[in-house]
Amino acid sequence: MPNSGRFSLGKLVWTRGVNDLVAVDASFAKFVLNSIHRHANCDWGELSDQDKQENEFSLKNNLRLFSSYSNDQHKIWIITEANRSVTTVLFPSEY
Repeated sequence: MPNSGRFSLGKLVWTRGVNDLVAVDASFAKFVLNSIHRHANCDWGELSDQDKQENEFSLKNNLRLFSSYSNDQHKIWIITEANRSVTTVLFPSEY
């Protein structure tokens, strides 16, 4: 996935749980890709206003970025490391 967002995603990885579901559920795969796009464009998803402000601070100061997204059945987190080398997609239970 090319990076067209406001910061580098680095290497994009996801956990085994996310991978296994992406492999068998096209709707979930689309949800994950849409969420990655939102994260890369600083739409932090379902976070409190304070957490969104923290991400904006982190964006300007090269700190870790965190987003949370839900659909009708699943919740995922997306975390980009401070050095922007890796972005991980995971279920909260895999943290």
